[in-house]
Amino acid sequence: MADKKFVDGMIVKRKPKAPDFVKCSLSFKCKEFYAFMKENNNDGWLNVDLKVSKQGKLYAEVDDWQPKKKDDDWDNPPVGEDTRDFSDGDPDDDIPFP
Repeated sequence: MADKKFVDGMIVKRKPKAPDFVKCSLSFKCKEFYAFMKENNNDGWLNVDLKVSKQGKLYAEVDDWQPKKKDDDWDNPPVGEDTRDFSDGDPDDDIPFP
């Protein structure tokens, strides 16, 4: 698991007198945040999760999750013999319609 990366130049806080529909406030120290954003973006995007610590304090953490790259079966068909086993008969025999 990768180390947590906290967002520089960004402060997350709750305002006690804010209405219920205001979940949190974000403050940006633009020079620090710009430098952090420039260094940590991925193809022009920076994903950030707003989280709550065990002590109840809000914080911002970089979400650097990337999907695993896998071979596309359509582009890379298996090479070699057909290894399917039809010893029980034709698989189409079990289809309940003509």
